[in-house]
Amino acid sequence: MKKLPTVVPAAQMSDLMVRAETLLVRLELLLHAPPATIDWKASIAFRWRKKAAQGALEPIHQVHRIDLRDLQGIDEQKDRVERNTRQFVDGYPANNVLLTGARGTGKSSLIKALLNKYASRGLRLIEVEKRDLTDLPDIVELIHARPERYILYCDDLSFEADEPGYKALKVVLDGSVAAASENCLIYATSNRRHLMPEFMHENLEYQHVGEEIHPGETSEEKVSLSERFGLWVSFYPFDQDEYLRIVRVWLEHFKVTGGKTAEVEHAALQWALMRGSRSGRVAWQFARDWAGRNRLRQRK
Repeated sequence: MKKLPTVVPAAQMSDLMVRAETLLVRLELLLHAPPATIDWKASIAFRWRKKAAQGALEPIHQVHRIDLRDLQGIDEQKDRVERNTRQFVDGYPANNVLLTGARGTGKSSLIKALLNKYASRGLRLIEVEKRDLTDLPDIVELIHARPERYILYCDDLSFEADEPGYKALKVVLDGSVAAASENCLIYATSNRRHLMPEFMHENLEYQHVGEEIHPGETSEEKVSLSERFGLWVSFYPFDQDEYLRIVRVWLEHFKVTGGKTAEVEHAALQWALMRGSRSGRVAWQFARDWAGRNRLRQRK
């Protein structure tokens, strides 16, 4: 026997329509809500945050107060990036910067230290996560009329194939019809110089033309993003002597004596061996641990 369709009573249908209309109004308000007012004086650093599909700048109230003098073993890198930043702060031409290389060698810390040094002269920082790079045009639109100078900061940047942020970053760096804002630069850190994974089969695309080697289209595409950064700065792992020197600097920072003793050096090298790395970050972590243990012993 064929089942007859259920007839919804008129009163119930009317109630459903009212609820649907209310829901649509609420969605409309969420999608087209006016942007939140930004307190530009609340901090020297901001973070781009997405809420209900709408982005906003949020002040960072606890900014990492690292000093340039605290960064050891990267003097050449400091000089190059600081010179570029000083040009930018003074209103002169400057480049977007890509800092690449070994982990824990001070790439991110250098950017934070420069912010602290030049904040009094109008430098500001906006941290943008990789998944939000498609919003870069919106961020630039928010700050283009501001008097401050902004670094758009992307930490630990790398992409997989076909990620939307990859092409969005290319457009903002060098490919948009609109001119780039004069008061912002992009500083990015990465463990990969070309920002995307490279595969063995891509080597087969290389062609020999006479005595020249020409890369294939895939490799050219991957290199093209890095080339849009005008300044490349490479960071390298520290040797043992440099690592121990940095350990001593951080122990002095924590007011711990005896940084040159055989006991401390042996412990610092064992610490690095367990971590599988000799870097500024590992040296700082060891110094914190040693200083803490020292003070505990003194209390007994």
